[in-house]
Formats: sequence, C-alpha cells, structure tokens
Amino acid sequence: MRSVLILTAAIITACGTAPPAPEPNLTPAARQAAKAAPALVPLSPGAVTPAGWLRDWAEAAAHGITGDLDTRSETFRMAYKGQDFKARGVKPGGAGWPLEQAAYWLDGLVRLAYILDDEALIKKARSRLDPIVDGVLNGGESFFYWLPKSELDDNFNNWAHSHIGRALVAYYEATRDRRILDALVKVYRNYPLPDMIPRFYPVNGAVNIDPMLDTFALSGDPQVLRNVLSYAGRPAVQRIAGKWMEGHYGEGHTVITYENMRVPALLYPWTGDRRMLQASEDAIEWGERRHGLVLGLISGEEFVAGRGSTRNVETCNVAAGAWTYNWLLRITGEAAYADRIERVFFNTGPAPVARDFQTMCYYQSPNRFSMELPKDRPTSPGGDSYRFTALGNDVLCCVGNLNRVIPNYIMHMWMATPDDGVAATLYGPAHLRATVSGGVPVEIVSDTNYPFEESIELTVSPDRTVDLPLYLRLPNWCQQPSVEVNGEAVSLATANRGFARINRTWESGDTVAIRFPMAVTIEHGRENDYPDLEYYHRTNARRLSRVRGIENPFASVFYGPLLYSLPIPDAGANTVAEPVPFNYALDLDPVVLADGVDVRRQPMPEHWSWRREDAPVTLLVRARAFPWKPDELQPLPAQPVSGGEETTIELVPYGVTKFRVSMFPVTETMWNRLEP
Repeated sequence: MRSVLILTAAIITACGTAPPAPEPNLTPAARQAAKAAPALVPLSPGAVTPAGWLRDWAEAAAHGITGDLDTRSETFRMAYKGQDFKARGVKPGGAGWPLEQAAYWLDGLVRLAYILDDEALIKKARSRLDPIVDGVLNGGESFFYWLPKSELDDNFNNWAHSHIGRALVAYYEATRDRRILDALVKVYRNYPLPDMIPRFYPVNGAVNIDPMLDTFALSGDPQVLRNVLSYAGRPAVQRIAGKWMEGHYGEGHTVITYENMRVPALLYPWTGDRRMLQASEDAIEWGERRHGLVLGLISGEEFVAGRGSTRNVETCNVAAGAWTYNWLLRITGEAAYADRIERVFFNTGPAPVARDFQTMCYYQSPNRFSMELPKDRPTSPGGDSYRFTALGNDVLCCVGNLNRVIPNYIMHMWMATPDDGVAATLYGPAHLRATVSGGVPVEIVSDTNYPFEESIELTVSPDRTVDLPLYLRLPNWCQQPSVEVNGEAVSLATANRGFARINRTWESGDTVAIRFPMAVTIEHGRENDYPDLEYYHRTNARRLSRVRGIENPFASVFYGPLLYSLPIPDAGANTVAEPVPFNYALDLDPVVLADGVDVRRQPMPEHWSWRREDAPVTLLVRARAFPWKPDELQPLPAQPVSGGEETTIELVPYGVTKFRVSMFPVTETMWNRLEP
C-alpha cells in the first residue's frame, strides 16, 4: 500500500503556511442558534490533502482542465471581470450565461488550489476572486459588483450568484482573510432570495441558501440568519415542501432538480421544522426510484429521463448530485449519504473525463457501445454531447462543473463532530491535519488503496496525549466490517447511523486497522418509460423501453462500492479500438454468487490514470452468449434470455472504461431467482 491519509484542520493561508489556532467552521453563535445542530461540520480546503492514486488524479486535474480552462475559452477568461466580451449567452455588461459556467470552474479551482497547496493555482484563484471581494467592499451590491442589484431579478443571474458564493465561502475557509467574510456577510444580510417554484425548471436562485447558511455558520451574523428564517416562513416554501411530502414533484431539468431538492433540508437545522428535512429526503428517494441509474445518479438528458441502460447522466450532475448528498450527510449524519457520494465519485467521476484530464464529454451512460450518435434521441443544446473534446461542446456548464468533483470529495473525507471529535466520512488515500479537544493538533495518516482494496490503516499522532472521539463510517454494502486499535478488536455493535465511535485517550503512533471485506452483489430491475414531458415530444425517445409485464429486465454487478462493466476496448475516449462481442446475458445464481464469480487481483500501478489494463481488481463472471443487437428503440432484450452458449466474461471497474456494458441482459434462470 502506498497511499496516506492525514486528518488535519489546519487552515492554509498562503502557500504552505497555517495559523496556530484555526477558527471553527461553525462559530459559537451559530452553534447556539441551531434548533437541530448539524451532525457534521466540514473542514477547510487544505485540511485534507490527497495521496496515492487520489493525488495522481487530483494533479492530473490541476495540470489539465482545472488548471487552464481560462486559456481555452473567452467565457472562463473574461467572466467576473466586470466588462463586456464576446461569448455565447453574454448579456450587456458581462452578465448572463457565462457567469454560471465560470462560477462552477472558479469554485472547483479555488478548492483544488488550496487542497494541493499549488502556488500557481492559488495565484490564479486569488487573481479572479479578489476583485469580487474588493468590488463588494467598495460599494458593490452583490457578487456582480459592477452591476446594479436589479440584475438579480434575472433568474439565471440569481442562480449564477449562488455558485460564485460557494467559491467565496471556500476561499474564506482556506485563507481566513476577514475581508472575504465581510463581503459575504454584506451581500447576504439582505439578499433577495426568489420564491421556490413547483417544478424543477427553470433555474432558481433559492440555491443561494447554500452559501448564505455557510456565511452565517462562519460569521454568526444575526441578520444573515434572519434573512434565511424569513425565507423559510414564506408560503411558497411551505407549500412546496408539503407537495413533495405528498408525492408531487414537477419533473424537470436534472441539474435544477439536484440543486433545488436540498433547499428545504438546508432550512431544517435553523428552523427545527422536521417537515423541511422530510420534504428533501422524500424528493431524493422519488428521484432515485423513478429515474435512478446504477451509476448512483438520476438520469439527465437535460431533463430527467427515467431508468434505462442508454439513458444519460449530464456531467453537471456528477458534481450537483454529490453536493446534495453531502449536505444531507452534514445535516443528518446518516452514513447512507456518504455511501451514495462514494458510488458517484468512484464510478461516474472518472467516466466523463479523459484519462489525462484534457478532454471531457457532456453525457455518460451505463451502456455505451460506440461513438455513433443515437438516432431519435435528444441531445444537449450543444449538439455532439457524447464526444470528448477540450470544452465538451459549446455548452460550457459541464466542463466548468467537472472541476468541483475531485476537490469536493477530498475536502469532505473527514469532518468535525459536535463533541469535538472527527469523523472519517469518505475513504481513500489522503492526508489530514486537525486541531481538536482544547486546541491539540493531531495528524491521522491512513495507508490504503481503497476502494481497490479492503484494508485501511490509520495512524493517529496528536502533539500530546488527548481524549478524542473518532468516528468511522461503516459502509452499508459491507456485511462484516472489522476495526482494531493497536491490535485489539473494537466492538461495532453500538454503531449509530452507520458510524462506529471510538472514544479513548490517544497517544502518538496509535494505529487503527479497518477492514471492509468486499463481496460481489447484484442490483436488478427493469427499464421504464421516458417521462411524459414536452421536451421529449420532439423526438421518438418516449417510445423507448415501454414497460409491459417484465420487459427489459437488467442486472448490474458491484464489488464493494464499485460498479463493474464489460469493457469494449478503446483507443482513446472517442474510438473503439476493436469490435469485440458484447452480446452476453449474466447467468449467476444470486443465492451463491461466489460460485459464478472469480475475483482476480493485481498490484496498483505506480501512477494511477484510470487505464483498463491497470485495474487492480477484475471479475470473471459466468454468462451466456446469445444473439443481441441493441438499438435505441430496444436497448435491452424485452424478456429474460433463454438458451445461449455458456461462457465467462471479464468485468472491470466502470470508471476505467469509455465504452462498456454495465446494465446487462439477464438469463431466465437468474431472473427467476432475482425477481421474488
């Protein structure tokens, strides 16, 4: 094992320097104001830094799209500079669409810059964000400091404002520059939040609640909280929360769905109104039940698209979905939301970006057979949405949002707890430094290649002996987790909400050995119809996957948190290297899966770049070959497969593929055992 994870709450102020006593990300005033205190509090960018395979990937981003997106497009070079420029969607004064797209990128850029302590990225982030701070403090009425506040009446501008607000929150957390917090407080004290709307379309600036509440948590400013509480009491908010709990959701755009479905839950800690949390939880469950894909996200072909093997996930939703789950994790402390984040990150995270992080695509899907564009199928406004290009296409939201995926995962791998402890919420190789109980610096080093192996070893090194509650998330997919401290087994019987609590006096060099035994699991279901939306009336898409009886059954294979796929070899993200058979139906006995699966392991490569041949764990799986030519009107066989030639196929992690089958046809024998 070559990766390391360190737990640290140190705040990096400039390249490599950290103040002796970091401020908390939840002030005493905010903690006192909470009616239902958040279960977990994020640490700042730079507290957790990646190691091993995770650092390889983060540095690829820094040297790729994240690091130089401003050199590729006028949108990213000029937005937020307070001047006119030429790009798609620009309005007079530099307002409009580019503000959204550039805000996504700047939010990811500033987080990754301080996570990696990368001097060049930090300099670039500061050069773009400092003028916004200065503009607000010198008279600007919003983060669009050069424009009148009336520009926020435009829904799109209001929506974009929320995303640059997130970037400024992260910038303050990383630097503790009081001027940044002053700018946030000034803007959000009397910010004009728009009413929520019944349908998840069009964009809605209610998502400014995210950075507004973070601003209150960081400042304790009572006027910011009064603004939030006034919003929570509006009839529109109460009415929509009630509609969601009754099962009425107003199907719409998927990015807007993910961004807005969490808004009521954000209000819960400060209002104490449990209905607000329930409304968001119900909306999340509805989305996954009706539109959820095995990738861990709901489908999005701009609008929600039902469940199907060739339904797409817009790359924006990799960031937006994980962010919503992260907020629910913070609020509730339920480990199940962290499980969802890991599924998204390990699977859908690498799929839409090239292995060198230089090109990306707008859409990914569970099954992708070739680069031939589907017929009778909506695409994004940019046209060729399946091809990897330097900017995705001329719709730049996804290439901007992509940059949030890696840093948001890394910085939330550890969080603070209300009892002055720390929680391992997401796993993987990284380093964390934190200040805990009474201001004691502590470092936790974790040696692991998770999720490509089952073992994680933590070494806890406080500056002096300290009493510290340490929480470890126990993944729901793991049936028999084990934990040892200095070689002695820890009872997990009292784990609460999916977290084990170890409360002891720690000395430098104490070790925690964690093992999450992985096993093959099967998820199965049926494809369903596209929703009956005007957006899909333009095409024949709604004819796909008509559900009659048990039509279009599928099964997918998981090993731990990783989705496994039959790879179609590629010679780059846009080219199938060679035509290979993929006409297989899974033929496993769900009761004794081990009889039909052979797990093969090889060492991690020295450098990780998501190459298929480097996959540390592959699965040999029993299947049957049968005549199958999928098309857009019948992407999976209508019925379970009978007959066929017995064979074995090799599956690899979904994230290392660009062309693949992940939602498989199923033999009649297997389906009959699964369906009850």
